[in-house]
Amino acid sequence: MEHPPEPAAVDISIFLVITYKPMKAVQAIAALSALAHEHRLTIFRLLVERGPEGLPAGVIAEEVGLPPSSLTFHLQHLTRAGLLVATRASRQIFYAADFAAMNSLVGYLTDNCCTAPGASCSTDCIPAAGEAKRTARTRRSA
Repeated sequence: MEHPPEPAAVDISIFLVITYKPMKAVQAIAALSALAHEHRLTIFRLLVERGPEGLPAGVIAEEVGLPPSSLTFHLQHLTRAGLLVATRASRQIFYAADFAAMNSLVGYLTDNCCTAPGASCSTDCIPAAGEAKRTARTRRSA
């Protein structure tokens, strides 16, 4: 008597692949330098969390707890480093994280990950490349 075949096991691994424009060392140093301050790092993380629509400067000041003059200094520093985009809407200036610049910085930092001869690349170190999308890899085993 024949038994029905067992269903194949499916292993789906999902990983994020990020496209980035190549960044030069000078740009990476400027970006890392801008982020190497507690208030600027907090501002940048807040704007990354907020997404591409960003926030008006007044709301950022309230969220971070900085006086307007100090906030302006930090926002300008992040903007000069290429990490923020500022847009004017009537009398307000909205600031948003520049996600392309952020991806370029991460790409710069991970570009040569595990490329040394004999290096073993684990899932802890996946170099950034490709189009910004979720991709799935499926393996079937009998």
